[in-house]
Amino acid sequence: MAVEKISQGHLGIVEKDSWLLPDEPELRNRYERYRQRLAEIEQGSGSIIDFANGYKYYGFNYSEEDKGWWFREWLPSAREVFLFGDFNGWSRTEVPLVRMYNGNWEVFLPDSEYAYRLVHGSQVKLLVHGCDGSWLERIPSYIRRAVEDTKTHNYNGQLWAPEEPFDWNGDNFDIGSIGSLLIYECHVGMAQEEPGIGSYTQFTEKILPRIKEEGYNAIQLMAVAEHPYYGSFGYHVSNFFAPSSRFGTPEELKNLIKTAHSMGIAVIMDLVHAHYVKNINEGLNKFDGSDIYSPKIKGDHPHWDSKLFDYAKWQVQHFLLSNIKYWLEEYRFDGFRFDGVTSMIYHHHGYTEFDDRTKFFDDTVNRDGLLYLTLANKLVHSLRPNAVTIAEDVSGMPGMCFPIEEGGVGFDYRLGMAIADFWIKLLKEQRDEEWSIWDMWEIMTNRLPEVKTIAYCESHDQAMVGDKTIAFRLMDKEMYFDMNRTSKNDVIDRGIALHKMIRLFTVSLGGQAYLNFMGNEFGHPEWIDFPREGNHWSYDHARRQWSLADNGLLRYSYLAEFDKAMIAMIKKYKILNLGYAWNLQMDEKNHTIVFSHDDLLFVFNWSPFNSIPDYATEVFFPGRYRIILSTDEQQYGGPDRLDKKARFFTYPHTFPDGTIKHYMQIYNVNRCATVYKKMKK
Repeated sequence: MAVEKISQGHLGIVEKDSWLLPDEPELRNRYERYRQRLAEIEQGSGSIIDFANGYKYYGFNYSEEDKGWWFREWLPSAREVFLFGDFNGWSRTEVPLVRMYNGNWEVFLPDSEYAYRLVHGSQVKLLVHGCDGSWLERIPSYIRRAVEDTKTHNYNGQLWAPEEPFDWNGDNFDIGSIGSLLIYECHVGMAQEEPGIGSYTQFTEKILPRIKEEGYNAIQLMAVAEHPYYGSFGYHVSNFFAPSSRFGTPEELKNLIKTAHSMGIAVIMDLVHAHYVKNINEGLNKFDGSDIYSPKIKGDHPHWDSKLFDYAKWQVQHFLLSNIKYWLEEYRFDGFRFDGVTSMIYHHHGYTEFDDRTKFFDDTVNRDGLLYLTLANKLVHSLRPNAVTIAEDVSGMPGMCFPIEEGGVGFDYRLGMAIADFWIKLLKEQRDEEWSIWDMWEIMTNRLPEVKTIAYCESHDQAMVGDKTIAFRLMDKEMYFDMNRTSKNDVIDRGIALHKMIRLFTVSLGGQAYLNFMGNEFGHPEWIDFPREGNHWSYDHARRQWSLADNGLLRYSYLAEFDKAMIAMIKKYKILNLGYAWNLQMDEKNHTIVFSHDDLLFVFNWSPFNSIPDYATEVFFPGRYRIILSTDEQQYGGPDRLDKKARFFTYPHTFPDGTIKHYMQIYNVNRCATVYKKMKK
């Protein structure tokens, strides 16, 4: 039996971070609970990989040996269960399931009777006589496709068994080969310009080439698992093993992923295991008449209008771990961004101030949630060593991104959520001249070196209706009137300048990976608002207006071109691999920050007013420098005050104590960020 090694002294996480020493008993308890559960899994199933084979047992599985379909469902408290659908004329009680052991029910459907009735595309449902006396039609929990009836708007399960399996030949992609992650967060349905719901095929043909051209090497797909309400953004999942049918077929999603891989683009799934939809008709709620997936007490999320999972139940662990393996194996996703981690790991779901260390280790922590996430990371990395796991945790729970064998939870990355919050607060509450360069530096660099962080200045969260994107905070309604290249508008000029600076500052300082939400790179002018009663079911704000970036007469194209150049520079010089930047100069008077990554010198002048000729800045490496990127360049919408052909020479300065530092003189223009590169000769 394989289990992780534990140090005879302190846990590895404590050895690396002595701040955790007072709480080592609790950390060790968490680790031992994980070891015990893993040992139980391995004793019963051989390995956690084999344990996560639920989808190969439950639901529909064809047996070549028996010549027919086995259908199984876990309904421990049900009184009676029937399978029905178009294969039997929707006769609800014609095909009963037999109660087996451990709450399982099953039925065998032989080819001799059903070969031409139960076929690929057949629609099916369950009739469950629940322990509460209810008779409810349900969709099988492991169904691999669910489709909506356009007339009734009810969903049915669909047997998905194409005659020929999807052809993955030639797909040998490994996310470990692409280097530092540059993630393009996207939503298939709203990725098209035309009002309506986009498809997997449209995304493959129209959007993937854009992402490739812009230089991003990973996409993070949102709203993949089926969800009955489109406006939930995919966060009220009903069918965990079914990709959303509103975007197309499972094969079309697989083709999207295979095509992305052929372009060198990884595909990360936004995985929602924090909660599930309350709906009775579509989801898991009261599946057998009882709360089999939720805690009996406090099983509802108090803020999200959804149901919670009871992570202490081994059946829930089995269901969710099987779901992870299914997406990795069947669709070849390259990893997961685990949504709502903060909600999963605290009984208060994160609705508190994390202002005291005890809040990470007291009884408000959901230890079962932490246990499940540790098992999930163990499974992902056992199955795919290079697959990526990302934690969306706003609390800063210690150990989330430490290896499991050191007492951590095992995530590869955490989202740098405080960075986006910082930019919003700054833009909302302070004038430019009040911005503290020390606060800016602190928010970007305040992280442990072992904790890999995905930096971003805004994601889909900031683009939703009720909030504002950075572009809209900077330029507001002026974006509707003065984004043409010939206009003269101080608000737009400021917005264009700061939009570029904020992005370059974030990507070059904030972490080991970077994320952008689709369209934000060119300052998409409108918020996201899915069709709902409040907007008369309109799709006008559930789309992306790519034509704005493509129009060479509008300033959106400047922002798009700058983002492309910025990403190219980040990749070329492998800046995300270089660790913390070296802080060389903090000039409060002129709101200027100077830092270096290797032989690259970054100069950020945040001042609205101060442009200083012959500005002396310290450099780490003496020599000759040239400009390789500047937000001031005309091609990126800048006023073009700097000479890119100029060469800059350093000179030494000896201090009274004998210390020698090197400086060079530059034109330090206001509201501008410039990157200088030391020349070889």
